[in-house]
Amino acid sequence: DELIFGRAAPVSLSSQQNSTSNKIKIKMKLHVLPPSANSHGCIAVVKHLGLEIEVVNAYGKTREPEFLAINPCHTCPTLEFDDGTAIWESCAIMRYLCRSYANGDKMYPNDPKVAAKIDMVMDWRQTEMYKCIPSIGYIVFGFAQSDEEAQKDFKTLCNTHFKTLTTVFLKDTKFAYSDTPTIADLAIAPCLTFIKARSKFWEAVPQEVKDYHQRVFDAFPDTKENFDMLDGMCTGFDGDGADVAPDVAPDVAPDVAPDVA
Repeated sequence: DELIFGRAAPVSLSSQQNSTSNKIKIKMKLHVLPPSANSHGCIAVVKHLGLEIEVVNAYGKTREPEFLAINPCHTCPTLEFDDGTAIWESCAIMRYLCRSYANGDKMYPNDPKVAAKIDMVMDWRQTEMYKCIPSIGYIVFGFAQSDEEAQKDFKTLCNTHFKTLTTVFLKDTKFAYSDTPTIADLAIAPCLTFIKARSKFWEAVPQEVKDYHQRVFDAFPDTKENFDMLDGMCTGFDGDGADVAPDVAPDVAPDVAPDVA
């Protein structure tokens, strides 16, 4: 997950504790980078489920000894437990929270087969789709990126990954294999915002993908502040590469859905 930055005051979130048998009585801190797409899904789960978890801005702290003691990989998000242990990686944290608290099954179903589909989509996001994002969007963080590589990766998004998203995962449902939003959607949608760093690329994103992106965000209004942070950074970016045009000439038959591993 991203190692990048964001300046915002720590946020303390509290709500009612649920009284079901799967309630856990552990004090936790969720260390995040407020504009980070990878942090947004975890923040959304905490807010949506009304969890008593302190959300802490970790900008500038991930290389400090105290942070490295709980997460030697120095990444955010990181979920810290009161015994000094922690888990990191956004998808792992979202799964843990949904499995540990009441109503989490609405975002990560208990049925093994349904959950496996959600896992499949999240693994696809991590191992396939997200690999195309840094060259396109990490220019907003001041990291030099090859425009040619960005064009190549965007072409892969359009010709392969967006087709998988729309013709497989969203074929019969509003969200990924679901009529209601799940943690799979929170893994996918926030990182799509990075494409807005190159405005002409975003213009070329299929409308169906844009509609899905907005639909997921609309389902989590309590996280709008964080979603808007990254959106503002990307839409306001005017540095090197911002005006590069994409190369989106199709290289596969448009009516053929790509293979899903």
